[in-house]
Amino acid sequence: MIKYQGRIIKNYMGYYYVETESKEVFTCKVKGRMKQSLFSLCTGDFVAIETEGSEGMITDILPRKNFLLRPIMANIDLVIVSASCVNPDFSFLLTDKLLALAEAAKIPAIVCLNKKDLAPPGLVEKCVEVYEKIGYKVFPISAKYGSGIDELKAEVSGKITVFAGPSGVGKSSTLNAIEPGLKLVTGEVSEKIGRGKHTTRFAQLIPFAGGYLADTPGFGNLNMEEMVMEKLPTAFREFKLYAPSCRFTTCTHSHEPGCAVKEAVEAGEIELSRHQSYLTIMQEIKSKKEKDGRK
Repeated sequence: MIKYQGRIIKNYMGYYYVETESKEVFTCKVKGRMKQSLFSLCTGDFVAIETEGSEGMITDILPRKNFLLRPIMANIDLVIVSASCVNPDFSFLLTDKLLALAEAAKIPAIVCLNKKDLAPPGLVEKCVEVYEKIGYKVFPISAKYGSGIDELKAEVSGKITVFAGPSGVGKSSTLNAIEPGLKLVTGEVSEKIGRGKHTTRFAQLIPFAGGYLADTPGFGNLNMEEMVMEKLPTAFREFKLYAPSCRFTTCTHSHEPGCAVKEAVEAGEIELSRHQSYLTIMQEIKSKKEKDGRK
């Protein structure tokens, strides 16, 4: 047996594909003793392996720099929140949910707005206004026509970047536009349900410009019930400026009197859509707690 350390670049059907520093890739399973203890493994994890030929056994998980709850990834430098202007229509709620997950994990994030050539009047400008004023870069692109791709390519070069977003927004198409040699399978959006097909079945890291690009499975809806309630207020970065001025130190920024965050919303200093997304996520977390309490 030869011992290595490496990064999981793909996991599929119980197998973990581990790339070492020398760029060798081993197909690995988990060693029996690890199965007897609580552990989680995901794409992006650094692991210790023992190999024989092209196969190996994972013997240990190395410490993580960070961990993203959805899509499940570890040791990420950048999250690209992928959205589209149409087919499916842009959702402030879904975008805010993904930004909140990245913020809670302390991973930098940007917004990629695909299909800008089909955008309804004013949508791109509104997205730029909402997100850039709180520090998130917005990249309006057209993966189909290549518009805006060079700027996005420069942003991801040399980083471990994960593309996260609902089905049909064009994550795989955007990756193909950034690196045409990838030839990832893409799908069409259903006119009946307004959602895309899940063409990506598993998360995988693809080498690109000194880093990696991660294509991940899409989703129809994103429930935030697994987020820790205590982390939620700080997952909305613009709240941090106002929260210390709330009347109550335990303020949830939802119903309490003297809430400086709510006052900032009423004054137009915090976007109403952002606060509404926050309240929706809070309710999802509360509903999960109540459901668990009834079990």
